[in-house]
Amino acid sequence: MLNQAVGSLLPAAAAVALSPIPIIAVVVVLSTPRARTTGPAFALGWIAGLTAVSAVVVLLAGGADDPHRVGSTGVNWLQVAIGVVFLVMAAKQWRKRPKDGAPPDEPKWMSTIDSLRPARAFVLGVALSGANPKNLALTLAAAASIAQADLGQKDTVTAVAVFVALGSLTVAGSVLFYLVAPGRAVGPLAGLKKFMTDNSAVIMMVVLLLIGAKLLGDGLAGVWD
Repeated sequence: MLNQAVGSLLPAAAAVALSPIPIIAVVVVLSTPRARTTGPAFALGWIAGLTAVSAVVVLLAGGADDPHRVGSTGVNWLQVAIGVVFLVMAAKQWRKRPKDGAPPDEPKWMSTIDSLRPARAFVLGVALSGANPKNLALTLAAAASIAQADLGQKDTVTAVAVFVALGSLTVAGSVLFYLVAPGRAVGPLAGLKKFMTDNSAVIMMVVLLLIGAKLLGDGLAGVWD
């Protein structure tokens, strides 16, 4: 059922949308002189990356809705593996959180964003959505849940579209806000960047812990069924 598939992918979509690094990146992109061109390019790259990974996994895991097929077992084990990875990543996020009063580390590539042109902004968007390990694992988890649902082709496309739309809310929404009202967007976007920068480790730890536990439980339940 489409409703069940959408419900099962909501946690992963929310986690993708709340991922701090892409949010920080898009705010930095929107603070550059070429923001009106690089911002939309970054957002399009982000959407393209999410769509491509989701589509590939759903196609590869086709037939997983039948619990007696090999594909179903494979998807269940994939969920178990991703769940374990998420729990390990959550522990690492907690250990590397900044000490009280210490500024959080900023990725080195952030310093190059000022010089980005639209083509490179698009590539960066693709990389952060489709190649970033955390987002890749979240997208794999969502795509696996879609593959396991008893959906026809049209509903599968709809479920992927819903995941991409929800996972892109913060990135695409920030760009749209800037394009519609650049003057009003500066303050809120700067505040969002500061909050995400200051709390990125804790946010990702909580997200990874909750989704990791859910995926591990769902995957084991499918294997033992």
